[in-house]
Amino acid sequence: MAAQNITKDSFNDVVSEGIALIDCWAPWCGPCKAFGPVFDAASERHDDVTFAKINTEEEQEFAAAFQIRAIPSLLIFRDGILLGVQQGALPGEALDEIIGKVKEVNMEDVKAEIARQEEIHRQQEALMNEGEG
Repeated sequence: MAAQNITKDSFNDVVSEGIALIDCWAPWCGPCKAFGPVFDAASERHDDVTFAKINTEEEQEFAAAFQIRAIPSLLIFRDGILLGVQQGALPGEALDEIIGKVKEVNMEDVKAEIARQEEIHRQQEALMNEGEG
């Protein structure tokens, strides 16, 4: 399945379930042009993964929100959670390796760690608010 073009408005629908790879690119970018066919070929090999592209020139607010400072940049999501960002054009083998590693991630562990970090943050905020009173 070929990669779909998305916007900031369709982004949440694309990443909410399963594995989603978002290629952040621009039309003037040479490395982006080189990575495009690699990304598209991977989308044909991995039909259980969502492949999407977002044009950072047209979606500058999106690029700023994700602090995209180099392109191409690959945003790696699973079940709506950003697992990583890979900058630069990748060869097909490296992209396949990343996909394999994402499939192996235990999302229950990831969600538990996020919950733990959120609890620590809540406790820190409570202590800071206590000190202000």
